[in-house]
Amino acid sequence: MLMNTIQRSTDRRRHARAQVLLHGRFMLPDQQEFDCTTRDVSVSGISIETNEQANIGDRVVVYLDIIGRVEGIVARHTRNGFVMTIKLPAIKVEKLADQLTWLLNRDKLGMAEDRRHQRIVPKHARSTMTLPDGTVLNCRLIDISISGAAAAVEIKPELGTIVTFGKTPGRVVRVFQAGIAIEFFRLIPPEHFDESLKL
Repeated sequence: MLMNTIQRSTDRRRHARAQVLLHGRFMLPDQQEFDCTTRDVSVSGISIETNEQANIGDRVVVYLDIIGRVEGIVARHTRNGFVMTIKLPAIKVEKLADQLTWLLNRDKLGMAEDRRHQRIVPKHARSTMTLPDGTVLNCRLIDISISGAAAAVEIKPELGTIVTFGKTPGRVVRVFQAGIAIEFFRLIPPEHFDESLKL
């Protein structure tokens, strides 16, 4: 259950909205990309604040800090942007709910706003990366968070590829000079998250 959310009794939304500020970018159907921030987020919709405008009915793709990639349809305009509806499979609904709960409570967990402080260097840096075809390669974990990990790898899968670090599956969300970063399909429980964690 999401904590610290504000929801009026007259609100007709099916899911509670978490008032979280996340930075990101969104892409319109014509492939143009623009900066944006979130005003609130739920598992069924996101309120986007931006200087640009999207047309009602447009399918947009949003890339948000922490949450990652989300697709949806522009449902209505607001004074400073628009609201988009999203429809996720059950496993992703659960993951997004976990992420929102964590974002709302990260101060209680002793985690700072700065992403650099949300990541740790694991003691067990040596791991393996399993590719979709079953190929297993050695890799070195650079850092991990409860939502993802970065690793130095020789073979760099394309963005969106599903890979597994150790026994932990996720999707490639970033490719950089030294390796790749993946977003886990499920958050690591905060009580299990420390330097001794093995993926």
